[in-house]
Amino acid sequence: MPFRTLLLILVLGALMLFVVVNWAAFTTPTTLSLLVGSVQAPLGLIMLMITAALAAIFLGYAFYLQTSVLMETRRMTRELAAQRQLADQAEASRFTELKSTLEGRLERLEQGLRTALDQAGNGLSAQIAELDDRIARR
Repeated sequence: MPFRTLLLILVLGALMLFVVVNWAAFTTPTTLSLLVGSVQAPLGLIMLMITAALAAIFLGYAFYLQTSVLMETRRMTRELAAQRQLADQAEASRFTELKSTLEGRLERLEQGLRTALDQAGNGLSAQIAELDDRIARR
């Protein structure tokens, strides 16, 4: 159990024990001034109700904050997934473009190599033919 939760339970338990032990004092009527008049009411009970109302308001506010943070986190997670998918698609298209560029260069290199081999073969054939002619003349 988290420390804050344990501390909150201990404080609420102490408050409940205090109220139970002093219940007679909490419910003793006293004269309360309302600025325009006065009324007989138990001051301790009124203060206890005000404390409970404030605690409920703060708990509601904490719940609201937790819910809004959770919703924002979910929205950001969806956006992050969409951006990740776009990045993956962009990376895949870059790989495809790189592959096509490399294939084009490889084809040009192969064509150049074939041309060089053909030229070397033609040159070699010409030299062999020339040697045959020289041998044939002797």
